[in-house]
Amino acid sequence: METTRHFTSTVYVVNDGAAALHSHPKLGIRIPPGGHIDRDELPHEAGLRETREEIGLEPTLIDDTEPVGAPAGKTLPRPREQLRYDIDSHDGNVYHQHIDHVYFATVPSRDISPSAGEAGVDAWAWYDAEDLQASDLDEDTRRLALRAIDVAGKQDD
Repeated sequence: METTRHFTSTVYVVNDGAAALHSHPKLGIRIPPGGHIDRDELPHEAGLRETREEIGLEPTLIDDTEPVGAPAGKTLPRPREQLRYDIDSHDGNVYHQHIDHVYFATVPSRDISPSAGEAGVDAWAWYDAEDLQASDLDEDTRRLALRAIDVAGKQDD
């Protein structure tokens, strides 16, 4: 049986020590902005596009990728993580997976204004480190959001 793999990008966005997460109706969990990478996009471009669409704010990618100095190549922003998620499985067989490129970014405010067709503003909440520690969020989301807050805080120093 063949496994279908879709490539996705997720961006943990931070403003003033808190990360934005929304309630995803299909998954039943809170997650950051993100989605599928279009055929003509690079992973970081897809994450930034999805963030603009989903929260209506302009993200600034936190990118500390060191250029490799390849004369013919251009260094791309390195994801903070690349994770494989089993989306559809049955009887021990996995039929659909997401290969997720995870990035961190900052946004200039907490004034979320989603594009038409996206989750409404009421679906979003800002979580600071204390909120994350006390929440019942899934462990992946909690850990990555805490890391994003930490990395964004170091950018401010």
